[in-house]
Amino acid sequence: MDLIEIFKIIIPFLIILTVLVFVHEMGHYWVARKNGVKVEVFAIGFGSELFGWTDSLGTRWKICAIPLGGYVKMFGDGDISSSSIVEDSNEGFEDKENAFHHKSLGARAAIVLAGPAANFLFAIILLAGLYSIVGQRYAPPIIDKITSGSSADIAGLVIGDEVLQVNEQNIKRFDELQRIVRPNPGKELNFLIRRDNEILLKTVIPQLVEGQDASGSKISYGLLGVVSEQTTFIRHNPLNSFVLAVEETWVIVSQTLIHVTQMIRGERTTDELGGPIRIAKLSGAVADAGLTSSIWFMAVLSINLGLINLFPVPVLDGGHLFFYLLEFIRGKPLEAKMQGIASYVGLVLVISLMIFVTWNDLVQLNIINFIRSIVN
Repeated sequence: MDLIEIFKIIIPFLIILTVLVFVHEMGHYWVARKNGVKVEVFAIGFGSELFGWTDSLGTRWKICAIPLGGYVKMFGDGDISSSSIVEDSNEGFEDKENAFHHKSLGARAAIVLAGPAANFLFAIILLAGLYSIVGQRYAPPIIDKITSGSSADIAGLVIGDEVLQVNEQNIKRFDELQRIVRPNPGKELNFLIRRDNEILLKTVIPQLVEGQDASGSKISYGLLGVVSEQTTFIRHNPLNSFVLAVEETWVIVSQTLIHVTQMIRGERTTDELGGPIRIAKLSGAVADAGLTSSIWFMAVLSINLGLINLFPVPVLDGGHLFFYLLEFIRGKPLEAKMQGIASYVGLVLVISLMIFVTWNDLVQLNIINFIRSIVN
């Protein structure tokens, strides 16, 4: 891989990541300002400041040296625990009016929730734009080709069959069928099909297939062995595009949660977990595929960024929301010491996960073997 190829991977990755981080942090910033909270810093990246400026409201906007994230620092929210308990009782009235921790429980929860919500809304806008301008890819759930000896062939499916339901889930598009089949290799799926004018029920067990994704990483998935060749792009009006974008966002969220649950249960290998290196390589691949693919990829990443931040892990937005839920139930905040301990544990978990997925990327993309070959 030469220097040009490396730049073709890194530049799209940094552009996409920067946009998504900006959207996420802007959600926090905007709702904080609406609730009268003073925002001291709006940073893209971590580490030393490369350049920045201070606006008329006193917020320092800056770009930092390590472009792998960002943060918004609010007045009165300086420690890792983000505790609701403020120790300094000598704060002035004006300071308390502008401080994050002196806002109501609902306001604090809204500010924290605004980051993930901004990512979901941004993804919906991107998808709705694609459906309005480019159109939504549509292929009917009708079998045009079937591989001999495939799981579909063994189950008795034939060319011309129209799939109506899988496990009582209605199927309107071929990609909906794929989304159910791919995460369920080796599992019995009940297909309701229309053949001529007859409705039939077939049991299909998707074949386990091992392959590679666009980044070159090893993946395993379920395969039927059927093809629908009647692909078109259907443009929708803005309202329908928005509704379809919301539905697509929900599908991506639910499928992601299913995959995570399957990994926890041991039904899927953790080799499929991707980190920044794999995402960077995918960013380069979709950039080569064109603007439409890049926008779609950005939308999917935005959804996943919003979802991950809602996981109830301290130091993530979901962890803070969990603390607020406890505060609502108990009628008072969790003790600052307990929040601090939980936050440090959460930080260790997040760092450990980042190390794991980065190592996973190095192994799955054969970078480790490449380094070993150089050393040897």
